[in-house]
Order: sequence, then structure tokens, then C-alpha cells
Amino acid sequence: MIPALLAIAAAFCAYIQWGDEIHLPHGNVNKKEAKYVHNVKKQEEKQKYEKKIMERNPSGYMTVEEYELLSTPKDRMTMEVEVPKIPTPADMLYVPQPAYQIVKYNNPPGSPEINIGTALYKRRQQNAQGIVSPDFTKLVYPSIYYYPNSASTACDLFVINLEEAKSNKDKILTANVLHRVSEPILSTEKSNENLYIFRTLTPVDFSPNGTRLLVKEKVGHTKDGIWKTTPIVYDFENNVSYNLIEVRGAIVYYWERYKSMNLDDKRWDIYPLGFDAENPDWVVVNAVAYTGSTPINLGVWKVTYTGEQSRLVSFDNSAVNVSINGYKLVKAGVEPPSVSEKEAEHLKKVEKEQAKQKKKDDKAELKELEKAYKTKLKEMDAEFKESQKDYNMRQRINSSTSGNEGLDKYNEIKEQQEAKRQQQLEKQKEKELKLLEKQREKDAGVNSEQ
Repeated sequence: MIPALLAIAAAFCAYIQWGDEIHLPHGNVNKKEAKYVHNVKKQEEKQKYEKKIMERNPSGYMTVEEYELLSTPKDRMTMEVEVPKIPTPADMLYVPQPAYQIVKYNNPPGSPEINIGTALYKRRQQNAQGIVSPDFTKLVYPSIYYYPNSASTACDLFVINLEEAKSNKDKILTANVLHRVSEPILSTEKSNENLYIFRTLTPVDFSPNGTRLLVKEKVGHTKDGIWKTTPIVYDFENNVSYNLIEVRGAIVYYWERYKSMNLDDKRWDIYPLGFDAENPDWVVVNAVAYTGSTPINLGVWKVTYTGEQSRLVSFDNSAVNVSINGYKLVKAGVEPPSVSEKEAEHLKKVEKEQAKQKKKDDKAELKELEKAYKTKLKEMDAEFKESQKDYNMRQRINSSTSGNEGLDKYNEIKEQQEAKRQQQLEKQKEKELKLLEKQREKDAGVNSEQ
């Protein structure tokens, strides 16, 4: 009994002495348990390998962690938008595709207006025609909102920064509300307490260099017509807007002072035409009074883009030169059937090549996954085999020695094994260098003969 207890105590002391310096591969478990753990790890690697194969064609099944990762919010500004195209049904050979062309937006000057359709009253929101800057870097469009409780409308003006690496036409076609700047640059009053009041913001034109935008704000009553139009200039360089309400006061003052007519008693309004072609720091507007069956021209006026000065230019609209700078996209018929047929033939060839390449890539991917899986298993088997050898060696040392003698002998054996391994590596390197040198000499001989 006493010798058995002494043997257990000696083994325990050896474990304490070795435990801090030598990593036991499986703690104090026996070889059968170590092999079981090794097989479990191999099974886990197999499951990982099979899962990678399944993920090539997702089935829709996923873990909670995978679902949460895929459902995290994405940056909408980085999302790709394709050029809109009418899908072609499988049983049709030709579907007319609309053809687009880029034209001037403010042509003739002052003509842009918002067309509100019946869909606004159902959807409660409508995005109107946008204007593109002269350098094709941004698109500005109004978004109109309908409030059914008061039958009134309000409006915001948003900016979409256009993509650079595309043609001008594709820049406009792929402009999407996903990429718009979140905050509007201009907004009307949003209160909807009064019935039938409408407020809209209509882009008129950009300045020649695209740094300023002229907008007209219309306020009126659905059953009574437009009450007032106010020019507004937004400065993109300083991110500020200027309300040019002063020009209305200048027009009222002129007609009361020099023509003895009080416009406050009349129905009249102004029409912003655009930026002056000779000096883009000035905005041109036309004033008209509705005092009878025939409208009366109240003159063409200029006002600085900040609204500080106003002046009468002429009573002849043709005498004023207004620049036309912004662009818009319009439909210009449909593409001829021959174009669509050629595209269809080309797409068939492309799809055939893509299917062939996909099959080739899929086969290569499967081969690569299998190779990586088998390499991993070989590494695990080699590591397990090495750990078992190490474990057996320590068991033999423990049975023949005790205390520090066993530790010293173990370290000595490990050093010898490491030295032998280094020698083998050196020999392998020398062999590879000789083969490389031999190949170089062979290549040099071939080149000299040529």
C-alpha cells in the first residue's frame, strides 16, 4: 500500500514540476480520450467544409448571427443603381425601349413648371422633374407632399450627387432617391391648418458655373389660384439661400410712384426667367398684372442674387438676354427593333460565356475547398501524431526517472529532435537551390543558342 502511495505522490510532483514548462497536449487524459477529441475536431472541420460548399448556392437557411449580420443597416449612398430598362418577357422577341436625350431645362426662359398628377392625392407624395447642373455633378428635384386633412400641399427641394465614372446620360438615368442628401436645401412652410393652400418650389435654372440655383416659390389657393411667386437663390458654395422678396416691393413702389397705380389692389405676379447672360450676379424676372381680359406687362426687372438691389430693365421682353444653363432628360421616341435584336444576340453570347465561365470557376472553387480541407486534416493528423509521440515519450521518462531528472532528459531529447529537424530543412533548402541553379544554367544555354 505504501509503495503505491509513494508512486502516486512522485507522479503528482512530476506533474507540478513539468506543468508550468511543458504543454501537455490533452492535460491528464488518457490516449483514448485524446483520440476522441481529435476525431471531434476533424468532424467539425468536415462540417465547416460542407457548409462552405452549401454557401456557394444559398438556400435561405442561416443562423441567428448570420441573419443579424445581413440585416444590419447599409449605407444607402454606396448602393449601386442600374440604368432603368423595361424587362423583356420570355415569349416576346422585341419590346420597345425608350430612347432618351439631354436637352436644356429652362427653354424658353421661365417655362419650367411642376405638373401635379392625380397620383399625388393617392400616394400623398410626388417627385417632380429635376434639373441637372451644367457640369453634371448634381441633380436637384422637388418633392411635393399632400395633406388630405386640409387638402393642402408643401414642398422640399433635394440634391442628388451624380456618379462620376459614367456618361452624362447614364448619370441622370441612374440618379436615385437612395443617393440623395438627407436634408433638403429648401423647404416651404409645412403647417396645414388652412384649407386648400398649396406651396411649391420649382427649380428655374442654374447659374453658368453651377454654383447657384434659381428657384420660384409659389403660394396660392386651390380654388382661387396663385397668390404670390417669390424668387429664391440657393448658393451651393456657402450653403445659404437668399429670398428675393425685395423685387416685389420695388415693382409696387415704381408703379405707384411713376404710374399712379396701386398694385396692392390688383392681381399681379412675377415670373423668374433665369440669370442674366451678361452678369450672372443678377436674376431676371418679368412682372405681369391681371387687371382685365388682357394681362398687362409690368416690365422686365433685374435683382441681385442676394436681393439687395432691384432695377427696371425694359418693357420689351425681347431686349433682355437670359442664360440657359441647366439640363434635363426627356424621352425621344423608341430605339429601333434592329438595335434591340442586336443587343439580344450579343446578350445571348455573353450569357453563354458567363455560364461557361461560372461552371469553370465553380469547379475550381470546389477543388480549392477540397484541397484546403484535406490539407487541414493532414496538419491536424500530423499535429495529433506528434503530440501522441511526445506524450508516450514523457510517459516512458516518468516511469524511469523522477523529479528534475525527467525534465532535463525530456528537454535534451527535444533539443536533439529540433536539431535534426533543422538539419533536414537545411538539406532541403540546399537541394532546392541546386535545382534552381541547374534550371538557370539550362535557360541560359537555350537563350545563347537562340
